[in-house]
Amino acid sequence: MVVNSSFNVRGEPIIESPSDAYRCFMRTEIDCLVVSNCVLLKEQQPVRETDTAWKEEFALDRSDRGDIA
Repeated sequence: MVVNSSFNVRGEPIIESPSDAYRCFMRTEIDCLVVSNCVLLKEQQPVRETDTAWKEEFALDRSDRGDIA
């Protein structure tokens, strides 16, 4: 189990709502999302058109650029 206390990626603002969490979940390689008493498995979600434009909206985190070992 992984618990991320600051749920966000690529310098995006921290997730603030269930819809933010779902959008992040569907855009990343996260396999499972738990919100309150709801467990969502990626493999059971409707297929979405690939959305990669969001990757250009935010600067990479330092660890994503390879600055940090």
